[in-house]
Amino acid sequence: MDRNKFSSIAHRNHAFANPISEAKLMKMVGLACPKANDKVIDIGAGKCELLIRLAENYQVKGTAIELYDGAMEEAKRTAAGRIPDGSIDYIVEDAGIAVKGLELGSFDLGVCIGSTHALGGLEVTLRTLKDLVKKNGYILVGEGYWKQTPSSDYLEALGGADESECKSHADTVMAGEELGLIPIWSYVASDEEWDDYEWLYSSSIENYGLENPDDPDVDAMLERIRSWRRTYLKWGRDTLGFGLYLYRT
Repeated sequence: MDRNKFSSIAHRNHAFANPISEAKLMKMVGLACPKANDKVIDIGAGKCELLIRLAENYQVKGTAIELYDGAMEEAKRTAAGRIPDGSIDYIVEDAGIAVKGLELGSFDLGVCIGSTHALGGLEVTLRTLKDLVKKNGYILVGEGYWKQTPSSDYLEALGGADESECKSHADTVMAGEELGLIPIWSYVASDEEWDDYEWLYSSSIENYGLENPDDPDVDAMLERIRSWRRTYLKWGRDTLGFGLYLYRT
């Protein structure tokens, strides 16, 4: 089963592939004071909905980095009816390679929401974005954090995850401070927002299975989503949080 295919289907009805509400996300974007022709980079941009909205609402120039070409093709189709041609530069490549070809200090806003793994973790992502964003620009990251110490059973259910892969909410804020960034704002997902995200995530797979019974991947997809749903309900809902963190450089 193709993991990109699974993720694409699971997120097909999400505007944004994270549990923070659109209202919170767009408020934080507004706090970054985007202006016409500002340059914005989004690492792990997915379907590029955030960049498309920034181009729609503020006339920014976007750079999207995404490894999955299927998401980028969908982004281009979506953007075609909403923003002028050339508003977004689409880069389909491994993020660690793609960022090396970008000019340092050339962006006004750097974004990486739920994709810090693409560059090797939170600290590496913050350092990379700090290098790419000009002085007094902004960095917006979305990152998981531990609400409480994860049990060994939960870590095992996550595929052998390590507790060190996430920090507490406070330590996530301070990770930016330790790199010389100024924390400006943060929101965390509420239980209701998590439920909205997770039930839409799992029901999208369940509905796909009903609609496409002849897809040879359906059985594996259903087995995976049902295991994930049990894991979320048993441990994840009370243990794993997700936050948006806005810094000024």
